[in-house]
Amino acid sequence: MIRIYNTMSKRKEDFVPLHEGKVGMYVCGPTVYNLIHIGNARPMIVFDTVRRYFEYRGYEVNFVSNFTDVDDKIINKANEEGVDAAVISERYIEECKKDMAALNIRPATTHPQATREIPGMIDMIRKLIDTDYAYTAKDGTVYYRTRRFRDYGKLSHKDLDNMQTGLRMLAVTGEDQKEDPLDFVLWKPKKEGEPYWESPWCQGRPGWHIECSVMSRRYIGDTIDIHAGGEDLIFPHHENEIAQSEAANCCTFARYWMHNAFLNIDNRKMSKSLGNFFTVRDILEQYDGQVLRYFMLSVHYRSPLNFSRELMESAKTSYERIVNCAENLRFLAGKAAEAGRTPEKDALTAAESAILPEAEAFRTRFETAMDDDFNTADGISALFELVKWINSHADENSSATFLQTLNNELQELADVCGLLLARDRNLDDDLAAYVEAQIAARQAARKARDFAKADAIRDALKEKGILLEDTREGVKWKKA
Repeated sequence: MIRIYNTMSKRKEDFVPLHEGKVGMYVCGPTVYNLIHIGNARPMIVFDTVRRYFEYRGYEVNFVSNFTDVDDKIINKANEEGVDAAVISERYIEECKKDMAALNIRPATTHPQATREIPGMIDMIRKLIDTDYAYTAKDGTVYYRTRRFRDYGKLSHKDLDNMQTGLRMLAVTGEDQKEDPLDFVLWKPKKEGEPYWESPWCQGRPGWHIECSVMSRRYIGDTIDIHAGGEDLIFPHHENEIAQSEAANCCTFARYWMHNAFLNIDNRKMSKSLGNFFTVRDILEQYDGQVLRYFMLSVHYRSPLNFSRELMESAKTSYERIVNCAENLRFLAGKAAEAGRTPEKDALTAAESAILPEAEAFRTRFETAMDDDFNTADGISALFELVKWINSHADENSSATFLQTLNNELQELADVCGLLLARDRNLDDDLAAYVEAQIAARQAARKARDFAKADAIRDALKEKGILLEDTREGVKWKKA
């Protein structure tokens, strides 16, 4: 049984889906006005892993994650460049998809965009007005009557009468038009130089919160199993989504709420002014995307995560050990195949059959960790222990069936974490062929006892960023 910490109840609960064998999951996506930063990457990686684990457990997952493609920041960027706002949003949606691919984040079942869902937003706002949950000001702004929704604050556990900080967070222009300072915007009038849409109230555009209420309903349903995002979205964004959706749909909006904790840089909040602001693209210039993914999953998603070079180097070393194990298994399997030993012909030995349950126990440890609120920290620890066990028990004398079984075990658990175990050398075929030829020349030099030449070949490859490793099974190579 999978248990989830529900932000709403503040406790772990058994996960029981609305429809047996299926999960409807909505994750708030980025506002696309620039390259995504590593803070954006954390929920993307975390909830991609949650999705993967549900699928590993046999669920069919409808995973929806939006792109907010109309927003003040997008408009400001467009005005700076003298282009249409859609040019900015489409550019950075594509850049975001590139970064997601580099982090092995799978595309959502649906990636809705706010500007393509305006009719649905107008329909929901009209319904809220008709049921007296919303009202129109003189200038055409539509506000939600926050106090009309009696359960407001049930997610953030805030009291309406003590929301002084919330007043500041919810403040907008035209404050004097509100019936109550806590009321928030559903629709706003256009300003000069802004994109706008026709509506019954004025030419304008939607408020931020309404888009997720509409898109989750359209692509999942009135009630969704899981709503997720960063903890900064709990209030006011997710609180407002609940108020809108439950007033309009007359049913529970989301059954489980999941939120990841913040990411800090060198124990400080990430900030451009502090000079510690990093985009994913910045990090990808120095590390493989898989290293960043491993780093993000090395801590439980509800725990604050501190980013530092030292921790990234540690993650790189750990990830490399897992990749090296996978490559060694493939190397040994290849050697076995060259000798005519295949899984169909080379069965487990009695000794291998006796110890194989030890390897399978690591899967059980992994599943126990992930069942407990998706504890990737302990899950990766079990994966790492499996690697150490494989390194101690797999060698050139292992049966082909044993090697295949261990490889399958390692690959399946790594895939749940979204970790790719095939090294990305990023070399074209010609260069790869050159490296292999140089290795052959080095081996010939060593056989002729011309060690100076062999060392010169090794050093030349090192200068090109190619490292050689002499092992019992032969020479292996990798990028530095």
